[in-house]
Amino acid sequence: MFGQGTSGFDSHVRSLSSAGALQVPAGSPCVICKGSKNLCGKDRCPLMVKFYSHSKTRRLINALDMQGMSPPGIFIGRYGYPKVDIGPLVPPMMGDTSMMDTPEQWVGKSIEEIVDFRFNLVRGKHRIDAVNFEQFGRIVDQTRDLALSINPLEVEAKFEKRPSGRLVLDDEVQPFGPSARLKELDVGNPRYEQHVEKAFYDTDLRATEAVKDLYRSGVMISKIQKAFSVGAFGVDKNRKFVPTRWSITAVDDILGKSLLSDTKYNPFIGDWRVYDWYSLDNRWSVLLMPTSWRYELIEAWYPNTTWNPLGREIEIISSHEFFNGRKTYAEIGGCYYAARLAVNELLTKERRQAGAVIFREAHPGYIMPVGVWNVRENVRAALQTEPARFETVGEALSHVSSKMSIPLERWIAASGVLKDLFTQRRLDDYA
Repeated sequence: MFGQGTSGFDSHVRSLSSAGALQVPAGSPCVICKGSKNLCGKDRCPLMVKFYSHSKTRRLINALDMQGMSPPGIFIGRYGYPKVDIGPLVPPMMGDTSMMDTPEQWVGKSIEEIVDFRFNLVRGKHRIDAVNFEQFGRIVDQTRDLALSINPLEVEAKFEKRPSGRLVLDDEVQPFGPSARLKELDVGNPRYEQHVEKAFYDTDLRATEAVKDLYRSGVMISKIQKAFSVGAFGVDKNRKFVPTRWSITAVDDILGKSLLSDTKYNPFIGDWRVYDWYSLDNRWSVLLMPTSWRYELIEAWYPNTTWNPLGREIEIISSHEFFNGRKTYAEIGGCYYAARLAVNELLTKERRQAGAVIFREAHPGYIMPVGVWNVRENVRAALQTEPARFETVGEALSHVSSKMSIPLERWIAASGVLKDLFTQRRLDDYA
């Protein structure tokens, strides 16, 4: 697909490079390959995916003024915190754009579709103090209106310069649209989600309690995360804007711990289960064990994948906890908390307790990162399938081995929970 018609791509790359919009790492094979020879080993060229998406909207965003329907979407930066950039995400189009910033609906979408969602969203930027933000004008209120709105809103943005964004050849950077500093911003009349609105006006309600109340009321996690990021919750004097990346993990962690406060004291499940799933060239196996709460996420990254772009060997990373939880931030990052929440949603539904080990193999078709939502929503999807059930841990792990390419011995060697299971006897072994 991406090996054809590269002459236009080649000239476009040269123009982007001269304008500083394209960043190619030193020694990169991309300069020689130009998307046609697959020298990086990926089955699709990440740059070509970005290029085609960028080409679709380039003429629409090449202006100082833009009008469109925000999904609604916002982004709060983290560099320089507490001095950060905030602002809307706006596509150059009208109509129902809600899909573009609702990751709960992205399971089953292709990399190309997800990249299109991201590159269509132009980010307006306005510098504020995240802690003392009241004096930074209408754009603060308008950004908050977008975060709390239940429906797409018409937005008119005037920029200081034409929106631009580098097509960065770095697998650690998520696909994202161009950006520009805002000169003026006009936003249509928002209609707040009723539960979010109630929490927003309750200035005596602590932020953690607001998050838990909204989740119990059925508000989507992505909506809670947006509201959390614009300081919509908490005791009035303590409210502040929170960078988008931090707010995502904070909400996953708050909700996961909340569910765990009940599930870790429920009766054990009655068998060994394995839930299998496949998405975006990622293989998933979720092992649930009839034991007390213990949890681990193990990720195996093949060469030429997102977090192992230049490696020659498969890299495995894991983080885990036992019954009393963790005291430090998980080495594996926000994905750990997203997957933990998904597991405890199932255990809450069943009113049961279990141990959990999640195996993930990321193969070369996973050519670029798409966000922490990918872990939460795909583990959720896996746990909605009918599991394979077994009477022993050996049978369950044999099934996992049949679904994965990496030998079982290597998974066990990388695992804290499985090694502990095989070397330590606990009281619940006799339950």
